[in-house]
Amino acid sequence: MFEKKEIIFSETLGVCQVAELTKLSAKNGEPILYYGLRSISDKKKVSYIPVEHHKVQLRPLISLEEAKRLSEGPRDQLNEFQRIEIEYVLANAKSVKGK
Repeated sequence: MFEKKEIIFSETLGVCQVAELTKLSAKNGEPILYYGLRSISDKKKVSYIPVEHHKVQLRPLISLEEAKRLSEGPRDQLNEFQRIEIEYVLANAKSVKGK
């Protein structure tokens, strides 16, 4: 389970932050826990994905080593979300090193 404020990758939003964990009612009245995900590249985009049994791929961001490796390869083989993820990981690794 991802935590609030964690930065993750969603196949529908790309790099996003878990803005909230919230319970929404289902048809049978039982509340279901959802991730409230906010896109890093477009703050207006928000998506609610069930914590359990979701069909959207959610995963931790790639490692710095993987981002470096992918950034050295052909960019035309990557989709827009993958390019943004690589740039995000590389940019944040540099800012941490600069401190």
